[in-house]
Amino acid sequence: MKQVLALVVSVWLLCYVNTVLANKPTNPPQALQCAAFSPYVGDINPHYGAHPSKALINELLDTLIKQTPFRCIMTYGVLNGLDATFAAAKARNLKVIAILWLDDNPEVNTLSINKGIEVAKAYPKTIIKLSCGSEVRTRHGYQFDGEISRCIDALRKAGVSQPITTIDTWWEWCNRSLTCAQTNFGAQVDWIGVNVFPWWENLYSSLHPCTPAEKAADFHIARLEELHKTYADKDIILTEFGWPNGPEGSDGGPSKTGQHCGIANSQNQKQVLLATFKQLAKKHWSGIAFEAFAETWKSSKEGDSGSFWGVCSGLAPYRCLQGLTLK
Repeated sequence: MKQVLALVVSVWLLCYVNTVLANKPTNPPQALQCAAFSPYVGDINPHYGAHPSKALINELLDTLIKQTPFRCIMTYGVLNGLDATFAAAKARNLKVIAILWLDDNPEVNTLSINKGIEVAKAYPKTIIKLSCGSEVRTRHGYQFDGEISRCIDALRKAGVSQPITTIDTWWEWCNRSLTCAQTNFGAQVDWIGVNVFPWWENLYSSLHPCTPAEKAADFHIARLEELHKTYADKDIILTEFGWPNGPEGSDGGPSKTGQHCGIANSQNQKQVLLATFKQLAKKHWSGIAFEAFAETWKSSKEGDSGSFWGVCSGLAPYRCLQGLTLK
């Protein structure tokens, strides 16, 4: 009888322990706090002329480490010598989210995909995530969806170990709907990389009320919450967010609704970055500040504010935003 009772108690204890362990909350993945990194600074332009040198890439990363808290970067391409970034990052113990740049030239895209596979396998501990393109749909609509899928398929067939996505705006990830719905890429990717910019929403969209700098963090989180409901089984990263620091006092012009919504200055830039990272940290969500270094060439593509998104200046001696303390 005692032996039977002991056996019953043992079985009960085993079931209880297993139940407790099964219901024990798992630790959320460590949140990433990164900066978007492009070495096309000063008079260097990605569309013509010389590309960034290894020496410049090393200098910029050293500055980022010395003057900012970021120990993780997101990169934009693997061709034209940009693959030197991964060795430089490894030497400095930086983690990298690597974008394989895709555009409207399939031959160049193939080169990018092949080089992407090469560096992903060469730096498996440095490159932690991969993206097949950034804002391809935003630039081209659905015209090059096949190129994105081709890239994803090639990475999988090559056996890369890193999780794969394609990065785009929240509007594209919501299938261009205010009632957020999944896109056809939802089933293809391992994680969701989403860019959110209330500054540009203010200027070009009438979907949301005018968003000033002090409400930008709330706007970022609201968009992410919609995506978490839509893609409940995916890791979602805010892959680009920020606020321009100039031209000082500029509001970018009237919005779609005729309002003047946001003011560009370093104080607002700092407020947006700190408030957003703080809210992300509370939710154990990852975010990538746009961007590490100001890129002068962007003024020709994005207007006056295009060259004022850098946390650090784009000209030596490089000076970075002070007091940017992350949690």
